[in-house]
Amino acid sequence: MKTYQEQILTIRAQTLAIITEITESPKPTYDVENQSVSWESYLAQLQETVTWCNAQLKEQENTEPFEFRTTAGT
Repeated sequence: MKTYQEQILTIRAQTLAIITEITESPKPTYDVENQSVSWESYLAQLQETVTWCNAQLKEQENTEPFEFRTTAGT
């Protein structure tokens, strides 16, 4: 089973791949059967997902186990 960090990295990588794909051949916003498809909104959502992943990874860095090493003075 993947760790939390590995899951976030996977989500970010997949989202970046989708962003790459849709920006290589952008499509217009259109309506189909009373449903609007807005590629700009979709791209914005994907970008928000990447931002969220980056924040989660940064938070994870700050919560990694750590150890303080000290020496006693005489």
